[in-house]
Amino acid sequence: MKEYNYIIILEREDDGGYHAFCPALPGCHTQGDTFDEAMENIKDAIKLYIESLKAHHDPIPDEDITIKPLRVVV
Repeated sequence: MKEYNYIIILEREDDGGYHAFCPALPGCHTQGDTFDEAMENIKDAIKLYIESLKAHHDPIPDEDITIKPLRVVV
């Protein structure tokens, strides 16, 4: 087994729960009613995504995202 490291983003939903996604894996989104559930769901979604890439002999993307706070004064 190989270990993969990806940045994920979790957004709190207005109506409750969380939306989670992995920008390095286009279309890899999920949700959860709690933060912990969203974390487990995105981990499962990433595993399934990578398994699908492997099954189709597609390359597995490397993480290539930089996160940097940006201050903008208007």
